Amino acid sequence: MLVVDDDPTVAEVVTGYLERAGHTVVLACDGPAALQAAARHRPDLVVLDLMLPGMDALEVCRRLRADAPVPVIMLTARGDEDDRILGLEIGADDYVTKPFSPRELVLRVESVLRRARTATVRPGPRVSRSGIALDPAARTASKNGRELALTLREFDLLAYLLARPGEAISRERLMHEVWGWEFGDLSTVTVHVRRLRGKIESDPAKPALIRTVWGVGYRFEAEPGESGMAAGGDEPHEAEPHGNGLNPAEPRGGEPHTSADHMADPYTAARHDLGVASPGVRRAEPDRAGADAAVRQGAGHE
Repeated sequence: MLVVDDDPTVAEVVTGYLERAGHTVVLACDGPAALQAAARHRPDLVVLDLMLPGMDALEVCRRLRADAPVPVIMLTARGDEDDRILGLEIGADDYVTKPFSPRELVLRVESVLRRARTATVRPGPRVSRSGIALDPAARTASKNGRELALTLREFDLLAYLLARPGEAISRERLMHEVWGWEFGDLSTVTVHVRRLRGKIESDPAKPALIRTVWGVGYRFEAEPGESGMAAGGDEPHEAEPHGNGLNPAEPRGGEPHTSADHMADPYTAARHDLGVASPGVRRAEPDRAGADAAVRQGAGHE
């Protein structure tokens, strides 16, 4: 795992929990260090803070993805929709909002890794429907011959919907089947569907391919002859589901919170839970003076 965060406390907690889960972790405190570490160690997954000094996360993610299709989980300082959309815009496969439960971050990491491995090992057949062509083996998708730039999660979501034309699929089912989560914030599904519509719909404001089934979830509209179900009526206004997000103050079913989850500073208790600071963490820091400045700047983060 490559963890990129300029806040030493957050970096220490994330590193400790990932190592305790059996992962080898390399830590970088800024963008240049992250790119050097990625080139040297070829990580299986990157945990990337949205707010970095110097080179921003957008550029870091672009350069990481230019070298290899590595999964990225974004850490954001706030949970509002603008941050979530920005995280998805730069190609993140998932996002976690601060403050967060370190145990849940580990679950998210395992989920993204599992999806990436499944996509590599068990590709399905090619699908062509409603002008969209999808090749799971090559991990490519196009609409009317134009290649679509999809994130790992957007690709899996599109593949799942294409394989079930005309079927109303709930957000809960999508979260379980596509994300591999037994619990979570349903707005994650909503945001990804919105992003996917922006890439495949002629008019995302009036979606004709991925339709909202009011009170249920979504349905991929097949062209006549592709499914026994007829197209639905007018597209209803899509309400944002009320998810609990990752704020430790808002418990959810399926994942009990530690005492850290109820403290003003969850990371302090998380460090206590780890016992000691993680030993032997390999830091990728090309410039010691610059890294020290980055840590001082990052120490002010909440």
